[in-house]
Amino acid sequence: MQKLVAVTGATGFIGHRLINRLVSQGWNVKALTRKKQAVSKSIEWVQGDLSNQPALNALVQDVSVIIHCAGAVRGSSIDEFVHTNVKGTKNLLNALVKQQAGSPRFLHISSLAARQPELSWYAQSKFMAEQVVTNHSADFSWTIFRPTAVYGPGDKELKPLFKAARRGLLPVVGKLENRFGLIHVDDLVAAIQAWLSSETPCNDIYELDDGTPNGYSFESLANLAQKVWKRPVRCIIIPHALIKNIAALNLWLARMFHYSPMLTPGKVKELQHHDWVCDNTALIHALPGWRPNIDLHESLPFIVQH
Repeated sequence: MQKLVAVTGATGFIGHRLINRLVSQGWNVKALTRKKQAVSKSIEWVQGDLSNQPALNALVQDVSVIIHCAGAVRGSSIDEFVHTNVKGTKNLLNALVKQQAGSPRFLHISSLAARQPELSWYAQSKFMAEQVVTNHSADFSWTIFRPTAVYGPGDKELKPLFKAARRGLLPVVGKLENRFGLIHVDDLVAAIQAWLSSETPCNDIYELDDGTPNGYSFESLANLAQKVWKRPVRCIIIPHALIKNIAALNLWLARMFHYSPMLTPGKVKELQHHDWVCDNTALIHALPGWRPNIDLHESLPFIVQH
């Protein structure tokens, strides 16, 4: 039987890593892309985006599994995030429900930010997208993953932080004792693979990180970096008023010059939140074949080199 999986966000950080791993495991992949891609024997590229209903209909046709990785992480208004993260998810599920043959399994890659939707437009939109998925509970088998901050080859968000630590300075937004989880992209991909292999439906929302007890603090991250690079690493606390004003200015400029900003007042609230730690227990119980295996201490030197 042909193994055929549809993937959105396939050209992004997580999605690109995922489809390469799926192909290596013998899956045939149908992947959504906004730009024309090179012809591939194992990947059928479907040109379009989450607003293109005909493209989404073609994407989900004849597939047994759909993995929804696409999403907006930058935006200058709640409407920008809702357009992609909420309406885009609705469009994808509409295409899935319209299918006449079979009932594909659906995995939605959300974000731990959805746990605190009041903090930012991004967090609110991810929570709303999860609600869209769960509202279809009667239509198909679904699962939602909420990974914490994901790092690894191809990451553009955490890499600057790690590179700064290698130079001896670790910028801190919020309090030194705030705690957060991290997960390597390959551990997240391995969880997706375990979900694919599982024959037991798990209609639930699962948080996941690298399994470090009680996560990390900025102080523990600085200490880890010191051990890796054999040099002192100082935590530099960015004053709240300064980062708040920079974010407000960035948002104003983004609206004036029509670009999608990463640093906004909402993102500052996310960064300053005191608890972004996960508990993998529920996911390990649901997927006995999965446990995070990649240690930050071992992978850190390779991250900043690529």
